[in-house]
Amino acid sequence: MKLHYQSLGNGQPLIILHGLFGTLENWGSQIKTLSESFTVIAVDLRNHGRSPHSDDMNYTVMANDVIELMDELNLASADLMGHSMGGKVAMQLALNNPERIKRLIVVDIAPVQYARHHDDVLTGLNELDLTSIKSRSEADTLLANYISDIGVRAFLLKNLYRNDNKQFTWRMNLPVLTRLYDHISQAPSAAEGASFTHDTLFIKGADSNYLIADYQAEIMSYFPAASFKIIQGAGHWPHAEKPVAFSRMVIRFLEESAE
Repeated sequence: MKLHYQSLGNGQPLIILHGLFGTLENWGSQIKTLSESFTVIAVDLRNHGRSPHSDDMNYTVMANDVIELMDELNLASADLMGHSMGGKVAMQLALNNPERIKRLIVVDIAPVQYARHHDDVLTGLNELDLTSIKSRSEADTLLANYISDIGVRAFLLKNLYRNDNKQFTWRMNLPVLTRLYDHISQAPSAAEGASFTHDTLFIKGADSNYLIADYQAEIMSYFPAASFKIIQGAGHWPHAEKPVAFSRMVIRFLEESAE
């Protein structure tokens, strides 16, 4: 699968992966800042953004998609950063192909299975009748019946666009994301004893409960060189909520960590 991506900057390649329901555009300010120091390759994962849709979706195939992109770009290795679902893809890739990843950054997610917690989102998105909606504001009003947080609604509605027939449709593959949500909730898989021993940074938003102390033992079993940083005043999207602190943290880690 040929993923859609954008490349900007010069230097050591840094591949960036977004989370569930997201696109590479979620990393807009970080792409600009980090591209001053690195060649940033921001990716739309399968069934998201402008990348192809597929009925198959799990962390192994998504990691293989990124390897295919690296091969297409003639990248023998790269640094890799992923947020949430994209962080799980990044961990899966590092565990499967450690020789292809120099350093790993995982943003507000752990290599564990999470309980279902997007059912209201999925119900709201699937209940929208895109054939009758006339504007984004109308879609937002209808979605508010299921999702009270205006910021979350704005994030989700970035997926909404008008096709060539001027009809609203989703960029994401909503039917597959709905059907395979339990696969997305799962932990990355790894062969017994597999680990990624290169420098790894886990970044937690202080107000988020995705990355908690209970998961540290699991993290260290797979990523024994892991270090941890917390961004105060941020939740599950620290790269968007505290962009300056986040980019400084990433740059410092990549510049100071061992090659």
